Amino acid sequence: MDTEQAQDIWKSLCSAMSEIYNKNASVLSFEELYRHAYNLVLHKHGDLLYEGVRETVYTRLHSVAKLVAMSPDDQLLNQICQQWRDHQVTMVMVRDILMYMDRTYVPQNKKMTVYDLGLCAFRDTVARHELVQDRLRKVLLKRVWSERAGCLIDQNCMKCALYMLVDLGIDSRCVYEQDFETYFLEDTRSFYRSESRIFLSQNTCPDYLKKIELRLFQEMERVSSYLHASTGPKLRHIVESELISSHASALIDLEDTGFHSLLKQSEDKLDDLKRMYDLFFQVPRTLDLLRIALYEHVRSMGQQLVNNEINMKEPVGFLRSLLALREKYACVVRVAFHCETPAQKKMKEAFECFINADTRCVLSLVVYIDELMRSGFKGATEREVEQGLDKVIIIFRYFQDKDVFEVLYKQHLAKRLLSQRSSSFEAERQMLAKLKGECGYHYTTKLEGMFTDIKFSRAAMEKYRTHQETRQRCVGGISERSVKNHVVSKLPMVGRVDKTLPCDIDVTMLTAGYWPLNCPSACLLPREASIAAEIFQDFYLSQHTGRKLAWLTSCGTGEVKATFSEVAKHELAVSTYQMCILSLFNTVDYEAELPLKDIAALTNIPSNELKRHLISLCTPKHRILLKRSKGKGLSTDEIFKVNVGFLSKLKRIRVPLVAMKEVADNQNSDTSIPVSVEENRRHLCEATVVRIMKARKCANHNDLIAEVTRQLNKRFYPQPQFIKKSIESLLEREYLERCADDSRSYIYVA
Repeated sequence: MDTEQAQDIWKSLCSAMSEIYNKNASVLSFEELYRHAYNLVLHKHGDLLYEGVRETVYTRLHSVAKLVAMSPDDQLLNQICQQWRDHQVTMVMVRDILMYMDRTYVPQNKKMTVYDLGLCAFRDTVARHELVQDRLRKVLLKRVWSERAGCLIDQNCMKCALYMLVDLGIDSRCVYEQDFETYFLEDTRSFYRSESRIFLSQNTCPDYLKKIELRLFQEMERVSSYLHASTGPKLRHIVESELISSHASALIDLEDTGFHSLLKQSEDKLDDLKRMYDLFFQVPRTLDLLRIALYEHVRSMGQQLVNNEINMKEPVGFLRSLLALREKYACVVRVAFHCETPAQKKMKEAFECFINADTRCVLSLVVYIDELMRSGFKGATEREVEQGLDKVIIIFRYFQDKDVFEVLYKQHLAKRLLSQRSSSFEAERQMLAKLKGECGYHYTTKLEGMFTDIKFSRAAMEKYRTHQETRQRCVGGISERSVKNHVVSKLPMVGRVDKTLPCDIDVTMLTAGYWPLNCPSACLLPREASIAAEIFQDFYLSQHTGRKLAWLTSCGTGEVKATFSEVAKHELAVSTYQMCILSLFNTVDYEAELPLKDIAALTNIPSNELKRHLISLCTPKHRILLKRSKGKGLSTDEIFKVNVGFLSKLKRIRVPLVAMKEVADNQNSDTSIPVSVEENRRHLCEATVVRIMKARKCANHNDLIAEVTRQLNKRFYPQPQFIKKSIESLLEREYLERCADDSRSYIYVA
């Protein structure tokens, strides 16, 4: 094919393209046109065809650009969208005609495909026309602003224009980003920066949070409606930055309605708290502010609770308030923070901060448990008991000084077991199992030993009673009087008691190392009680050789039958000391008086305890004895006598002991760690150091400190200085020695 023939064929193709542009494609034969284009390329006239198409397209689009440029602003978007759609249709038809050229000529000569050629032509001549480009961007941004202001816009036109810019980038978004997205994002930042400041200054925090939620939803809807998907993350980042990040601190500290205020009213504001967390979660760096605020608020509320002297004077009420506080903020973490681990950790740190300030919280928990075990679990189901103990264990986990808790808990447990005041022995066992699960076997060894002693004592008393019944049958049916005697003796005698009747005793055998009891010298028991104690001791030692019994009369109780007059006959539930005091009046005339010094000599009761028990017998409510002096105190020459005019509506009267105030020298017993605990800590720390060094033979100072801390933190958290003193003590006693090459390393001395 020569050049002239090629020109003729091109003219027919050019004419066909004009018909396509004029929307008369129906009169054309696309098969014939395809064959013409095929022949031109086949006979090496591809340059003529390609350049001719390029020139034709550009020429046509120059006229389109003039038409679009002349359109007013309110019609510009519709006009350019219409021209873009027409251009797409035209270029698809032209591409179909020139398909062979696209497959062969274009790749061989490294040219653009016909369709991409059309895109470049439209971009250069129409979209970036000097009278179109800036106007188009302004129209698009104005419509976005109008929609944000609440007006309705033609989203179809917006989508058409924006996706036109995307397509004009040809396999990239450069045109879309350069001509629209950059300006749109900057405009968005400015819009929300202004709106957020104004709205926050005029509205509450919950209202502002709802506004953020609405705006984020609207912007994401805008992306799905007409913006390109690639704009979504950038747009979200800007909205979150301006609406959340920029005002995160203000939203937390906002007076009356901020995060702190919402936490105070958390029962009614969980939805708002959850909304705040969900929004802050989308900006991860702001979450730390929220968690720190939670920590500060919980710590502040806890310190207020602890510093309230009225609360601390009522341990049970304080613990209930503490549990309510914990449940309140646990609900916040569970619902609003979706149980996330960092928030749980912050709440735990906050509780640990104020709970471990001193030992008052430990004492309050022990008293609260004592209340539960005595009466709180009466009539409770197994599930209710389990839930109650679980709440207790939650508070227990916050304690760093678990050894202090052990000492105090052991004291109260001993009183409950010895006085048989526990409402549920099974609940006591469950509590022990939970403590064992938290702190290990060694923590509860002595507590379990106390239960073992109680069980052993019951079995021993059954054998003793069987033995006594057999003995009485042999001696000849002596009647018994029911008198209980705990730990050492619960012994009777008061008023005019028939001396021929022996007393019965109920003894609890305690292993010395398990029970937190002092062993003062036993008081002088009445003759009947002393005989009963000797009989039991002979029986017990005959059953268990090699053992030794020490009677703890300071811990016993007794039931005494007292006759004050013909009409005043009562049974008195008293302590063993009170029983001994009252029994003295059986040895004198009915209305005789006994001086304080004679009572002390005849009973051998320690001075402080004697005064306490005498005052308890002289109280206005239970005035069994009368004293000569007036007032609450006792003088050194005090004289007592039986109140022969004593009357009461009750047949059985329990005489309570007055409280004895004990204040240690230079030490507040409510806030300081007991001396015995400090001593135990020192021994435990030294034993742990020796155990570690015996296994390792040699250890660096820092490694040794870390390992000792790890092993002891289940009982208490030792300070490095405390461990260092233990190490120095072991060095002095030659359990350890410093390494010759490194003074900060230690060697175990076998």
